[in-house]
Amino acid sequence: MAHKDHELTEEIVLPENLLPLESVLGEGVSALDLCKVLAKIFRVQSNEVALLRLEGGLLQFVFPEHLRTSGAIPLSSKAVAAHTALSKKPEIFNNFARVKHASIFETIKPNASESDTAAPPAPIQKLMSVPIMDRDSVVVGVIQISRKGLDLKFAQDFSREDLHDLELVAGLLATAPALLTN
Repeated sequence: MAHKDHELTEEIVLPENLLPLESVLGEGVSALDLCKVLAKIFRVQSNEVALLRLEGGLLQFVFPEHLRTSGAIPLSSKAVAAHTALSKKPEIFNNFARVKHASIFETIKPNASESDTAAPPAPIQKLMSVPIMDRDSVVVGVIQISRKGLDLKFAQDFSREDLHDLELVAGLLATAPALLTN
């Protein structure tokens, strides 16, 4: 009769392209460090990564830093992040600019010190949105990777493999100090 003890200590083996994540999942790692690594993995700018934590029915921005004080997203809203949290399903939008969504967070400039004459931030053209769930399948947050640009044709589509990789990442983030302590 075979022993099934090994199932209790099942270890996630990361695909090679996700190995850089191992360095940013431990104690003392900031959300900025984590999101910079995610940006590199998914070939986007760090301001195209959003990490949100669910607290009392509201999705609070953990990253980007400049959105932490810009408000929160109620689960009752029509926001994509709220839909992702409620449905517990990963979503991919390669025509996001045409998807009806609240663009309020897209219009907030990263640095208040930037000149008011600076160009407004580029709109999101492509988006992947994945729930972050704990071991009991309770949503604790949402991770989103976007590709911004002034024109849809200059932003590369996200693939099913990209979405699968982001799902693996989300599974690791549920217990990451960068999500829980920031």
